[in-house]
Amino acid sequence: MLQYRVAPNQHPAPLMDAKRAIRIVRSRAAQWNVDPEKIAILGFSAGGHLAGSLAVHWDEGDPQAADPLDRISARPDAAVLCYAVLSAGVHRHAGSFRNLLGPEPSSEMLAFMSLENHVDDRTPPTFLWHTAADAGVPVENSLVFAEALSAHKRPFELHVYPEGRHGLGLAPDDPHLATWSELCAQWLIGMGW
Repeated sequence: MLQYRVAPNQHPAPLMDAKRAIRIVRSRAAQWNVDPEKIAILGFSAGGHLAGSLAVHWDEGDPQAADPLDRISARPDAAVLCYAVLSAGVHRHAGSFRNLLGPEPSSEMLAFMSLENHVDDRTPPTFLWHTAADAGVPVENSLVFAEALSAHKRPFELHVYPEGRHGLGLAPDDPHLATWSELCAQWLIGMGW
């Protein structure tokens, strides 16, 4: 589990922390018995924005960096986005962006943080789930991101459950919603994980 900087810290601190985490795991893959080409990131709600941000704003590393860790790719090999804040557009979760960018973010920064605008042909395979009834983060966040993945022909799986509040986590009290974790596991297995 990544402990990353949150408010009062603002962008780019959380993204820097996520990139560093991927680099650390990749650098210690042999020691931790981890496949360095099968490192996934998972996030819920605002943490889903961080996971999604890393999925689209990762970098290959700088071969000239003084710190050897900064020479390693920060690209996750898969992303799991759970009722995530993904768009800074019309369906944005204002509180998340206020915490991340301050009270009056520029239109340029909102465009940068609207992750569907940055999906490309190197965005990692992505599993998304949301509920249509989510009153905290509108389901459109997942829908526009999935649409961008589809437009770029990136592998993804999207599950939208009809009911369910925001912040369900593993949804242990709802057998139907709790299926998301098994669906995600099957998705990863299907990709060779």
